[in-house]
Amino acid sequence: MAPIIRIRPVRRLAFNSSLLLSSLICGSICGSISWGAESVEAISFVNDVVPVLTKAGCNAGACHAKAGGGQNGFQLSLLGFEPRDDHSHLVKEGRGRRLFPAAPRRSLILRKASGQTPHGGGVRLPVNSTGYRMIEQWIEAGTPFGDDVERRLVSVRVEPSSGLVPIGGEQQLKTTAKYSDGSVRDVTQLALYESNADAMAEVDGAGLITVSDIPGKVAVMVRYQGQVSVFTAAVPLGAAVDNLPEIRNFVDQHVFANLKQIGIPPSPICDDATFLRRVTLDIAGRLPTAAEAIEFSKSDSSDKRDQVIDRLLRSPQYADYFASKWTPLLKNRRDRTNDITSNFAFHAWIRDSLLANVSYDQFVRELLAATGTVVGNPPVAWYKRVKDPKEQLEDVAQLFLGVRMQCAQCHHHPFERWSQDDYYSLAAFFSQIGRKPTATAGEDLIFHKRGAATAKNVKTGVSLRPSALGDDVGLIGPDDDPRLRLADWMSSEKNEYFAKALVNRYWKHFFKRGLIEPEDDIRDTNPPTNPELLAALEQHFISSGFDLKELIRALTRSSAYQLSAQPNEFNRVDRQNYSRFYPRRLQAEVLLDAVDDMTGATTRFPNLPAGTRAIALPDNSYNKSSAFLQVFGRPASASVCECERVQSSSLAQSLHLINSGEMKAKLATGGGRAARLSSSDMTTEEKINELYMAAFSRPPRANEMKIASNYLLEPLTDADGKPIGANTAKRQNLQDLIWALINTKEFLFNH
Repeated sequence: MAPIIRIRPVRRLAFNSSLLLSSLICGSICGSISWGAESVEAISFVNDVVPVLTKAGCNAGACHAKAGGGQNGFQLSLLGFEPRDDHSHLVKEGRGRRLFPAAPRRSLILRKASGQTPHGGGVRLPVNSTGYRMIEQWIEAGTPFGDDVERRLVSVRVEPSSGLVPIGGEQQLKTTAKYSDGSVRDVTQLALYESNADAMAEVDGAGLITVSDIPGKVAVMVRYQGQVSVFTAAVPLGAAVDNLPEIRNFVDQHVFANLKQIGIPPSPICDDATFLRRVTLDIAGRLPTAAEAIEFSKSDSSDKRDQVIDRLLRSPQYADYFASKWTPLLKNRRDRTNDITSNFAFHAWIRDSLLANVSYDQFVRELLAATGTVVGNPPVAWYKRVKDPKEQLEDVAQLFLGVRMQCAQCHHHPFERWSQDDYYSLAAFFSQIGRKPTATAGEDLIFHKRGAATAKNVKTGVSLRPSALGDDVGLIGPDDDPRLRLADWMSSEKNEYFAKALVNRYWKHFFKRGLIEPEDDIRDTNPPTNPELLAALEQHFISSGFDLKELIRALTRSSAYQLSAQPNEFNRVDRQNYSRFYPRRLQAEVLLDAVDDMTGATTRFPNLPAGTRAIALPDNSYNKSSAFLQVFGRPASASVCECERVQSSSLAQSLHLINSGEMKAKLATGGGRAARLSSSDMTTEEKINELYMAAFSRPPRANEMKIASNYLLEPLTDADGKPIGANTAKRQNLQDLIWALINTKEFLFNH
């Protein structure tokens, strides 16, 4: 660390003492101070004190940087992004009680931080620690601010930036800061470190990484004064990776290359029955019928799996299912009864666009630049739900670019480079949206208002013209709709977010975990687990003309997608390298339809035609009329985050499947599967075979056939112990068997 100038307080000066003091410690304004042959560097509040406060957590959101005035009235900016304000709060507020230049160690800031005076945050800077001494010397020097222009931080570099770290090994990081005057400083002890997977690797405050026994890729974010850098490590298992499955496309090339590097052998390719059920659920959101399963099992065509993929992509169920994915993200919710027209029209537009395979960039353009009325142009319904320009920019950035801008509204993004200017420059694209009431109650005419598009930074008061995440989109005339310019920028081949966000989102849909996780948090400090694969997917998507169906083909035709979910002895703990298929619970709508398919029942939804499937519901209002959808977590369409959809299991879900009145009614429905099979001439084995093909797309195994046959042939008695009729017994036994199959993990999960 550079030597620190020590200046004792000057008493009874005949002239302005503060002027003399500031002249002596002017820092980088005067350069270095030379007394005789010795030259030392002055203290800078920005470069020396703020990093100490940040490292100690004083300016964290839970402490003195929290909204509403900070902790106990002492306010600091989040992570020190507003150093001039912080300096003012420390030096001028509280009648100077926080600082005591005549006796620095008696300053309240040091006494509280060191635990000598009661402090809610505990001991943050032990006496004689490096941080304690730095603040003491700063107070002793007269609490200078220094100069943040001549010598400002330019970048932070972590060394090494990547490497192989063995299981159970350690890696020490070194962090250096580069300044605008060309100087470089070792800030390893002052930087903040955070692992993106604590279960795989932990990092201490000095940058020492300790790796656990989980192989894969892990990253450590290094943050210092608003600048970030990332160290990425490959933690190899070291097993031999031989006899890989067939490499069918570029997806396999990158997945298997990564598995070779870290030494994790993949599971084998799944069987036909598993593949058919998996891909039908993932593309069409339904179970294969028993007839489809039988036909597929009998086919000896070498490309029968590719044929199934193409057939599913042509089916209306594909459009229904992916519309149920996009509709909640686009907030197609019903808050009032007069929302029905716009909600139905908006859902139909999404579904029809998917069915017609409208290119993704065109889909987004039609949404962002929508004008007119809902009847004439349904995508304007989005502007009915999302009216605030700030909400519009935040939703667009998160949903279509994978960038979370919410933090930048109030302060510099703590993990990214986005500032408040970036936030409001993006909001300017939506500043000229006009609204005019129409004859239809609750519906507006959306149009572009003539005028210059600007948005005011609420902190600085400066009006900013449209700019897309730091990229200049050129001047936009008063007659030009800035949203069209935004759409042009988004769909450009040079855009580093648009295609990446979509392919990462779809990768998660088919592989359970995004290459970047969460899927809508793309930033330098959250690197992908397989960057080469993500880049290849992005380029493939752009080259295809943003073809969504072609992307799905590339994903589902790959051997990586078709791997078995059964782990081997090496990949059991793998959660991020796709060495096997990761099972996931069926979504609420899909599971409800699957239960109906198994039981032969039909769920009725208010004001919709009989036979409407749950995956085809247009908005969130039907959650209220369906206890099943509520319990299993169908989203309320209030957020653009897919995390709104509940995918975890709960006791309420188990109880609903086991003994709810709804389930009992579905099992006993007249004309349902149990009633039909009980009166059928089919043999017991044939009936059991149909049930297993319908539930699992496979025939029963020998032990399953034996157990099920014995149960179906078992006589039943009433409450008085008297035998009941044979037909009634058959029907009830079949209901029990169907109920048992529905409650298996094999049924409830896509595997």
